[in-house]
Amino acid sequence: MSLKRDLEFLYEIGCLRNIERTWKQFTGTRMANLSEHTLRVIWIAMIIAKHEGVTNIDKIIKMAMVHDLPESRTGDAHYVATQLIKRDENKALTEILKDTSFEDLHSLWEEFEKRESIEAKIVKDADS
Repeated sequence: MSLKRDLEFLYEIGCLRNIERTWKQFTGTRMANLSEHTLRVIWIAMIIAKHEGVTNIDKIIKMAMVHDLPESRTGDAHYVATQLIKRDENKALTEILKDTSFEDLHSLWEEFEKRESIEAKIVKDADS
């Protein structure tokens, strides 16, 4: 872990506000950018977790924060696009987190992708 990589990571996080959601193609209106979307997912996931009796809110928050982080490099893709293109989100996230203070978040993203834990299911529900 290095301060230089942490600062580069923070710059990349700031870039999320410049990545538009791709749903504009279907709705014709501007939807939230990736940063706005992520913040909304965090709050929705926390509310769902409270109602489901899940007490590890820290895990919920971190998982929600990282769930779309690879899109800072791969871009957002709606359902139709995901059927036609291949994005290597695992590689993107590995590069984003490498040598930062947050390398451990990669395992939470993998857990989210598997959708097996209650926390992953909650974050996915919030992401819909």
